[in-house]
Amino acid sequence: MNAEAQTYIDAIAPEHRPLFDRVHRLILGAYPEADVVLAYGMPTYRVGDRRLHVGVWRHGVSLYGWDQDAGADLLSRHPELLSGKGTIRLRSQEAADVTDEELGALVRASLGPDAP
Repeated sequence: MNAEAQTYIDAIAPEHRPLFDRVHRLILGAYPEADVVLAYGMPTYRVGDRRLHVGVWRHGVSLYGWDQDAGADLLSRHPELLSGKGTIRLRSQEAADVTDEELGALVRASLGPDAP
């Protein structure tokens, strides 16, 4: 992890840190080799040519650069997570409704070698 990404993560507000840590753990659990850098002002996980951006905002955590097919599957079960084109918004208070399996599938589809 580069120093800029670590600084961003260290500064996450305590109320959002558990949710960020959950997403971070799922990504690195699936892709321990992922580079974590700061891009577009937020932690970005790079695996080969693939990218997944994870930003922390006032509401919780947002994901950008995710696989549209995997996102459609997740969003069919949790339509409230879609916030504009290309943004999945996980509000800290609602994140418990989304399972690690659902988030993990999105991560694997977005960063995996078989992703489109």
